[in-house]
Amino acid sequence: MKTLTLIIGLAVATTGAVAQAGEAMNDLEIAHTAYTAGQLDIRYAHLALAVSENDAVREFAQTMIRDHTAVNEAAGALITELNVTPQDNALSQALVQGAADKRDELAVLSGKAFDCAYATNELGYHQVVNKTVAETFIPAVTVEPLKTLLEEALVTFKQHEGHAEVMVKGLQCS
Repeated sequence: MKTLTLIIGLAVATTGAVAQAGEAMNDLEIAHTAYTAGQLDIRYAHLALAVSENDAVREFAQTMIRDHTAVNEAAGALITELNVTPQDNALSQALVQGAADKRDELAVLSGKAFDCAYATNELGYHQVVNKTVAETFIPAVTVEPLKTLLEEALVTFKQHEGHAEVMVKGLQCS
């Protein structure tokens, strides 16, 4: 598995352990984490547009920017409507650190090596995030508009996962 997937998995496992101890993430922490994950994927996509010359990779990156920006804008509007402030938390912080490490790894690559590393990371990232949103965040959220936003976003993010899987196969990454 890739470094970021392991870090996210560890962070999710750690968060799950905390939740079992009676300290589950609240809605504001979940909102912050979901927003953070979207922002990180947008940053990966900008890197892909700067580095990749592969049309499929560039198209995927543009889709990530468009879709994650739209979800984050909807989240921002909901936060404004509810007049709340998302709360930073250990999982958000782990995601940010993992993404910084992964960006450092990706930044030194070029050509097919970059394309495969980016595509493989996107596949793993969406697999872990989608599982976390579906199995942890949505069941835990108590504010209906946030739950609805996450459910709608998950449909799009599952499409991203499928698109990433096709991209990895098309690039013939090993």
